[in-house]
Amino acid sequence: MSFQHKNTGSGVMLNLSGSPVVKAFLAGSFSGTCSTVLFQPLDLIKTRMQQVQETRLGMFGATKQVIVKENLLGLWRGLAPSLVRTVPGVGIYFSSMHTLKTSLFQGSPSPTQSLFVGAFSRTLAGCLMIPVTIVKIRSESGQYDYKGVFNALRAIKNAEGLRGLTSGLVPTLMRDVPFSGIYLMFYEKLKGVAATHSNGHAELEKFGCGIGAGILASAVTQPADVVKTRLQLKTGSSILVVMQEIAIQDGVRGFFVGGVPRMLRRTMMAALAWTVYEQAMRNIGIK
Repeated sequence: MSFQHKNTGSGVMLNLSGSPVVKAFLAGSFSGTCSTVLFQPLDLIKTRMQQVQETRLGMFGATKQVIVKENLLGLWRGLAPSLVRTVPGVGIYFSSMHTLKTSLFQGSPSPTQSLFVGAFSRTLAGCLMIPVTIVKIRSESGQYDYKGVFNALRAIKNAEGLRGLTSGLVPTLMRDVPFSGIYLMFYEKLKGVAATHSNGHAELEKFGCGIGAGILASAVTQPADVVKTRLQLKTGSSILVVMQEIAIQDGVRGFFVGGVPRMLRRTMMAALAWTVYEQAMRNIGIK
């Protein structure tokens, strides 16, 4: 794929096709697309479980409810905003991560440096994509009937102002930044251990490393995910108020509602995304 702009008068040529950063962005976007389409149902079920409800639904109960009310395709509700968010978001994450790893740490960061690289890259992507994240959560909830992503962004801006387009940014970062930092740190560490005990199945081993890193990172950041979802569904509230409501309604357990589908989704999605990303990077000549 080649992106070129030629200016014959000045003799200027901008060629982005050979840029490692652009290739990392494209590889990340491709991996994000694959994993988002495949695991969207788990994200929707997680959101439904975390909504304020008279009867607390489990994972299978929430799945059954969606299928009965909205048919099987209802499990992919919110896919459009998920893709609008994930495709550029994952591309930004992987390209900024690649830049930091190669420019600051010569491509081989230590575990602590990996923690920094993952955290910084996720902060950048999270801040840029927060408006679409809000649309995604609201679309998955079934409480809002937006006519497309851009229509939703316009409606939120008109009704709630700029504050509405950044609702839940702090808990989002509290969830995603530690997750990405912890995930990358353990992924790189586990990958190094696997390389010393390789049995010739490199891709399968990397996928396993991704699953192991994802389980730990998901468990640590689950409470922030619950707060983020509630905050983005309830306009005009604050982090402290939402946390108090969760504690009063469900106690400590309430901060881990939706943990199973989220852990499955984040773990499998991250493992798949990294496997596809690294394979794509090798195919286009970076690794």
